[in-house]
Amino acid sequence: MKLTKLPIEYQEAIPVLKKLECAGFDAYFVGGSVRDTLLGQKIHDVDIATSAFPQEIKQLFPKTIDIGIEHGTVLVLHEGEQYEITTFRTESTYQDYRRPDSVSFVRTLAEDLKRRDFTINAFALKEDGEIIDLFDGLADLENRILRAVGQPYERFHEDALRMMRGIRFVSQLGFQLEAETAKAIQENHALLEKISVERMNVEFTKMLLGNYRSAGLKAFVETQCYIYCPGLREAGEALLRFSDLPAIPLSNESQAWALLINQMGLSEKDVAPFLKAWKCSNQMIKNVQKLVYGLSLRLEHPLEPLDIYYLGKEKAQDVEELIAYFHEIPQLETVEEIYESLPIKSMRELAIDGKVLLMTSGKTPGKWLSEALESAEKAVIQEKVANEREQLLAYLSTEYL
Repeated sequence: MKLTKLPIEYQEAIPVLKKLECAGFDAYFVGGSVRDTLLGQKIHDVDIATSAFPQEIKQLFPKTIDIGIEHGTVLVLHEGEQYEITTFRTESTYQDYRRPDSVSFVRTLAEDLKRRDFTINAFALKEDGEIIDLFDGLADLENRILRAVGQPYERFHEDALRMMRGIRFVSQLGFQLEAETAKAIQENHALLEKISVERMNVEFTKMLLGNYRSAGLKAFVETQCYIYCPGLREAGEALLRFSDLPAIPLSNESQAWALLINQMGLSEKDVAPFLKAWKCSNQMIKNVQKLVYGLSLRLEHPLEPLDIYYLGKEKAQDVEELIAYFHEIPQLETVEEIYESLPIKSMRELAIDGKVLLMTSGKTPGKWLSEALESAEKAVIQEKVANEREQLLAYLSTEYL
């Protein structure tokens, strides 16, 4: 097969390939970008594989960075762009199911491609548009099949994360796991226990955000991979409930976690420990906690001004989008109108502050101070009092001043 026109990202990188070839080396575009090009999708990273060894690459290009030179990868800076160039290589046995014990550089493309995970990721592309397909990946691409390269048992023992990657591709592409590949995942899912949570987190969130989330989640449960993921051992039914929700793509990672937590029925106090077990960032945990809280409110009644104020415009709209999964129509315009009409958008805009209250009351600082400010803040949002200094002080005088 030969492509008649290459994406602009490849066209810009052709001089890099030609420089390697002029020096007597083989060089090809490889990886997921080739697959995405064949699927008509936008490509992101342009990766290059070559018969040149790392030191030979560094001698050819004046600007390079050693980002993984022990594994044969050099980052080449060219015309304002960055390209990862990796030497053809083979890998030894994998004692920890994550990293090869050793890497050997080779000069042939075939040796390099046979260590790839799935056939649809094992293409190579020449600068003239010719596709090198040594493992019938084109047929699998046409038939929407996800098949491991060679023996799936070997591929998953080399890197157990490939099992999660396979399910993630099911969710992103809507492909079906080939029978032997699915069987190998199911039989070896316990190897995920050897994989770092951080690496699983990346694949899991991509799976939740896929356009074919339902298929991905069902494969996730059927292969029993979920058992070895943090907090999910007893969540098989919840994951299947999640898969049965309307097939609407989620907008962001926070929404994905919030909807999962909703289907799992976790209490608010369990949200942070669950996300910490997944090694989510503190900011992500805060974002998800807001959405979980907001969604619980929205499932009971439309968001009120005070709800929207506490959530903030962005999170309130995220919550409103989530209501679509419960067969309601999101009222995004209404939420935005309410937010824009709020008397204040944060406590910083309140006409009084702690200093004013201390001067007016003559009292010493204490818990009463924050309670008074929160009471004033709430009253302003609910339009019980205008956001004016004297009116706020009068409102607080009975209870706090």
